[in-house]
Amino acid sequence: MPKVGMEEERKTSIIMGTIKAIHEKGYSATTMATIARNAGVSTGLPHHYFGSKAAVFNATMSFLLKDLSKESRKRLLKARSPKERIDAIIHTNFSDEQFQPSVISAWLAFYVLARTEPATRRLLRIYHRRLVSNLTVEFQRVTDHDSAKAAAEGTSAMIDGLWLQRVLTADNPDGMPATQLVQDYVQKCFDSFDTPEISK
Repeated sequence: MPKVGMEEERKTSIIMGTIKAIHEKGYSATTMATIARNAGVSTGLPHHYFGSKAAVFNATMSFLLKDLSKESRKRLLKARSPKERIDAIIHTNFSDEQFQPSVISAWLAFYVLARTEPATRRLLRIYHRRLVSNLTVEFQRVTDHDSAKAAAEGTSAMIDGLWLQRVLTADNPDGMPATQLVQDYVQKCFDSFDTPEISK
């Protein structure tokens, strides 16, 4: 019998192998055999655990989304005000971890595949709804729901748009300028609420 935890270790290895393959070859040129070779497992294991290349990729993106969520929670634990919690979300999305070349490749493939793969599109929608929801909760601490939702939608669009702009136009993407631009937008939103608490 396999050792306890071996299945999860193999799945994680396959996910890491998928990230490496997509970074080196692109999603279209990536095969299950390449993924298996990168993961150091037999060719049949990716099929056994996931069933298809698209399913392996969706599991990979779920893994990366969980990592993003964990990093966000760590930063949020240190925040004490709505403004600080929104800053924590912004910093997470533009952190060095999110600008690793292999992670960038996986995310770009994620956006492209979501156009044609329903399960991938569902994952992207879940990510987007969660981001907007988390931002809305913080904005709503200082303003009405409609204003909070509008500010959250705008902040989310800036985060995603600037991330794409940086990774597609810069040889060595740096998250700090983008972070500052989103923070400036958030501050303007807070200022427009005309609430004393927003400066905290």
